[in-house]
Amino acid sequence: MSEAIDIDDIRAARDRLAGWARVTPLLESPLLNALAGRRVLVKAECLQRTGSFKFRGGWSAVSALPEVARKRGVIAYSSGNHAQGIAHAAELMGVSAVIVMPEDAPALKLANTRAHGAEVVLYDRVDSESREEIGGRIATERGLTLIRPYDEPMVMAGQGTCGLEIAAQAREAGVERADVLVCCGGGGLSSGIALALEAEAPGLRVRTCEPTGFDDWARSLAAGERLANPSESDSICDALLSPLPGELTFPILQRLAGPGLTVTDDEALMAMRQAFLRLKIVAEPGGAVALAAALYRCDQIDGDAVICTVSGGNVDPAMFARALAKV
Repeated sequence: MSEAIDIDDIRAARDRLAGWARVTPLLESPLLNALAGRRVLVKAECLQRTGSFKFRGGWSAVSALPEVARKRGVIAYSSGNHAQGIAHAAELMGVSAVIVMPEDAPALKLANTRAHGAEVVLYDRVDSESREEIGGRIATERGLTLIRPYDEPMVMAGQGTCGLEIAAQAREAGVERADVLVCCGGGGLSSGIALALEAEAPGLRVRTCEPTGFDDWARSLAAGERLANPSESDSICDALLSPLPGELTFPILQRLAGPGLTVTDDEALMAMRQAFLRLKIVAEPGGAVALAAALYRCDQIDGDAVICTVSGGNVDPAMFARALAKV
């Protein structure tokens, strides 16, 4: 069975994103290197438009739609970053957007999604309301195109453009072999990066990073089958609380990814603090788990260098203050 996308799809997405998405930097700090005992190269996707890598997939998916579908409008479901990515892409293209979001999503993500002109429909994920059912129903009723957050080929292709940049930037930094740690929810970013690296930098290997208790990827990759998480809440890493690995993303990572890594919420907070102090960037909890793994799971990583994504920086002020106070 062929995979959902290939390198040609990622390169085509790069062409559509040219002039719209930012080429985010690969940052390095000697103090983080000393803490980890190896070079730590940080792909700062928190500096991407809308504050996360999700703008890549949002623009890729909306721009790939036929004009008649764009005119009808789009709908997505998301805890916040995909919401903002789709909302801003739609805003820039003059397309109407409806976003289904959990009631307990961070206030900043809710506010930003509305500020980009999207209609927000709230649901209660604690009581197990299904965002998929809500999104599907509204899409049918209004004739909208549903753009899923990770199991969506053109979204995956857009996220893969981050991997093309990592491949080029790693070469410039003199890194040919390393683990590439990626914050992982449904697997759109991880699978897209993995395919890009396979083509452009085969010495770099993706490893998924997740919060403790939501390690569906680590368990699924070890078991060779998709395994679900026990719940969809109870972690501060709201961006990574997908119920189980994606149907389209899992086969790609099963083929290309190394063993998954997990970190605690406290370690994510400490990584947020280190990112601010050493790199002067702002990370949200879910966007910091890969950096946390690079810093606090050193014994599970081989080699003289590690690359990690800081995948998002949309954090409420109270949570960021909590991180800065962490010692």
